[in-house]
Amino acid sequence: MCCPRPEQQQTQTGSVKDGWKLMKADIGFGGQSRAIYAENPLESRGRLFPEPESPTRTPFQRDRDRIIHSSAFRRLKHKTQVFVYHEGDHFRTRLTHTIEVSQIARSLARALRLDEDLAECLALSHDLGHTPFGHEGEDVMHECMAPFGGFDHNAQSLRVVTHLEQRYAEFDGLNLAWETLEGLVKHNGPLIDASGAPLGKFKDSQLPFAIRDYARKQDLLLHTWPGAEAQAAAIADDIAYDAHDLDDGLRAGLFAIEDMRDVPFLADILAEVDGKYPGLEESRRIHEIVRRSITRMVEDVIREAVRNLNEVAPQSVQEIRMAGRCLVGFSADMTAAEKEVKRFLFARVYRHEDVLAVRKLVARVVRDLFARFLAEPDLMPKPWNSGLGNLGETEIARLVCDYIAGMTDRYAIEEHRRLFDDTPDLG
Repeated sequence: MCCPRPEQQQTQTGSVKDGWKLMKADIGFGGQSRAIYAENPLESRGRLFPEPESPTRTPFQRDRDRIIHSSAFRRLKHKTQVFVYHEGDHFRTRLTHTIEVSQIARSLARALRLDEDLAECLALSHDLGHTPFGHEGEDVMHECMAPFGGFDHNAQSLRVVTHLEQRYAEFDGLNLAWETLEGLVKHNGPLIDASGAPLGKFKDSQLPFAIRDYARKQDLLLHTWPGAEAQAAAIADDIAYDAHDLDDGLRAGLFAIEDMRDVPFLADILAEVDGKYPGLEESRRIHEIVRRSITRMVEDVIREAVRNLNEVAPQSVQEIRMAGRCLVGFSADMTAAEKEVKRFLFARVYRHEDVLAVRKLVARVVRDLFARFLAEPDLMPKPWNSGLGNLGETEIARLVCDYIAGMTDRYAIEEHRRLFDDTPDLG
């Protein structure tokens, strides 16, 4: 069911004196003018399963609330970002990372006069499909699922919100609005070309099962770019990732502040901080570096997005989709600078010997669990072990994948201890 357009409201409701319908299509819900190219909740394409409208919340506000109240969202608290769950209370988890992405996405949306609630939805849901143990867990899951179509965390996020969350009486999943699902599945750009051929990392294979399966139910325009809100959430993810991995890497002692002078972008910020606050204690020095790097990146995105939007002059969200390129992202200079930051983090954090040692151990946990459950799926608890006699090997593998991908780090370790006598000690 689509939301009524402004000109329809009087005839459909008789009166528009209640709730969010008082707000006209061209007024932002923060009180500022909404850009003509922003997603408009009054014109949502609706939900796969029609539901009565809320008298107090827009479709995107409702989606945000459903995501926050989901089981998958709560589990992010105990899923690794870089450091496994036990290593310290001050390191980021998937949950704290998600909250930071959400804050940056809302800031970008506000500056560009987009729908902040939709940008927040996409930020809050973007990591729901991640496995335990961070990217190592994802890599191992992709390896295990290679004979059955592979694994992709973004596709798994779609599967979570459209199938695996089973809480509502009338449907599986969260029944999110079309715009939320579209932005979630393709926030990094089109997944297929106009002829239907896969693009990007799927070019030489095929789209993941979860995306192909859902595309049969609802057309998410996989050949176009997403709206500007999804683009804002995607670049917010990059900004948050870089900043908090610098912060966590420094606080974990994986590299020293002085090592950052090897990266011009970071060296410039370090010189600025030291020039203004000579002799500043290290914890405050780290925070100043991190916050300034976020500020510089955010301001660069806003400047570049404004330049792109002025150049393209979109008159609707559909023209954003058909622009043929990303409009909300880094400038060329910041793109280059950000790549240098990522190279630094790759060498100093992700490939640090201490991190690699733990990654090797957790990889064995995921690999062992997958092999055992694939061979003996009845070892999974209820309801995962129900109705197995009607499933083929590929379907069982997908069920095992869903089960393991939903685990927290801690639960994965507990399941390994239940099934094996040689669970690695991550302490």
